[in-house]
Amino acid sequence: MRVILVDDERLALDYLERQLMKLDEVVILGKYTNPFEGKEQILQQDVDVIFLDISLPEINGIELAEQILEKKPDMHIVFVTAYNEHAVKAFELNALDYIVKPIIAERLAITMERVKSRRVLVSKQQEVPRKEEHIRLNVLRQVTIETSPGQFSIMQWRTSKAQELFLYLLQHRGQLVRKSALIDLLWPEYEMDKVYSQLYTAVYHIRKTLEPFGERFQIANATEGYILKIQNVVLDVEQWESQLASLYPPTLERVDRCSEAIRQYTGHYLQEHDYWWAESERQRLKELWLEASYAVAALYERAGLLDQAINSYSAICRQHALEEEAYFALMKIHHSMNYPHLVEREYDMLTRIYQEELNEEPSPHIIKWFKQNMIEQ
Repeated sequence: MRVILVDDERLALDYLERQLMKLDEVVILGKYTNPFEGKEQILQQDVDVIFLDISLPEINGIELAEQILEKKPDMHIVFVTAYNEHAVKAFELNALDYIVKPIIAERLAITMERVKSRRVLVSKQQEVPRKEEHIRLNVLRQVTIETSPGQFSIMQWRTSKAQELFLYLLQHRGQLVRKSALIDLLWPEYEMDKVYSQLYTAVYHIRKTLEPFGERFQIANATEGYILKIQNVVLDVEQWESQLASLYPPTLERVDRCSEAIRQYTGHYLQEHDYWWAESERQRLKELWLEASYAVAALYERAGLLDQAINSYSAICRQHALEEEAYFALMKIHHSMNYPHLVEREYDMLTRIYQEELNEEPSPHIIKWFKQNMIEQ
């Protein structure tokens, strides 16, 4: 294995070099106290493993690692730190990816065996020609990703911060998101001298989580922030919005297709996450769905297709329990069909929901209509 060492302490570099030279199949290509010189050589040479000190005076080691991984995503990095193992957990690093000073020969040997195993696994994966086929990523209701054709799983994250950071970058995909904005969003309570380590660690873990998906997800590291680029990824929310736009406004010829597109809205945007920053996008998509749903229901009603209209208005009530105009539309349809018991059922349901959720009554015009028409019955 071809190895490069980066540590600002010369004695630490020399000691680590001596320990590595005792192991079989290890070739030291270089050792650097200047991290920028080390980075330059790493990018120029054919390197298998980097031993990288976390605490560098010129640049945080984790930030340097993410810069390297941006150019060489398959690089194996072993972090070296003077922190004890309890403190290292604060960095939330994978156990494979760090060793603690002073370095123990037995521990170093174990780490190298793990690196060797990982290299063998990666090599086998690369032997199979990999087509960058499209995969689906769902963000409506539950965040899931396609791991094999037709098979979806929940994305697993090392930390909740890494998850939120990825989803925030995904929402702003293709745009530069400044580091200062991410820090204010995710770590407003941290001291400035510590907060960048948290950011770089989270980005590092995102890169590692996205590794199995190849070049479909790329996080570009700009001077001021990050840009998430995606390719060959079908995002359910984009597909849904595009399909709906192609069918809207509905006509009798395409109303059934529009209705089917509406049904594909399986849940709200990032429904299981209460991120305040997602609320405006969630609300925008809700309004799109509601506008289209009302339009389809009204078209069915005008065409005399009352069963379809009832289904459409009922779907609105299920998705948005406080949409009183949908209940009102159902009441009027049931009244026209001479089903007073169904009119009462819809009214009672609306009244109960408003009382439980808002401690209010429905709008006066609905109460007035109900009383007038039910008295007539």
